[in-house]
Amino acid sequence: MRKRRTFTAEFKREAVRQLEAGDVTPSELARELGIPRNKLYRWKDELADKGSTAFPHGQTKSKASDLEAENARLKKELETAKEDLDILKKAAAFFAKELK
Repeated sequence: MRKRRTFTAEFKREAVRQLEAGDVTPSELARELGIPRNKLYRWKDELADKGSTAFPHGQTKSKASDLEAENARLKKELETAKEDLDILKKAAAFFAKELK
């Protein structure tokens, strides 16, 4: 499963500025930025409708929240690995008794 990409408000505003400048076609600009062309038009419409309040949720997460999320993921992964190890130890002990 692919992680959903997020873009900063500055990135979106710059993309719309380049779109409106018309130096390159919208298709070329979208390819350069690595986004779908229709996303450029949605950003342009949102910026026209809302002005400076556009893109409030387009901010990337802070480094601290990224680290916290990674830490939580790793703790969960460690707990799962410990459980797997305990199961394997019990299975090894069980089969060791069988061999005697």
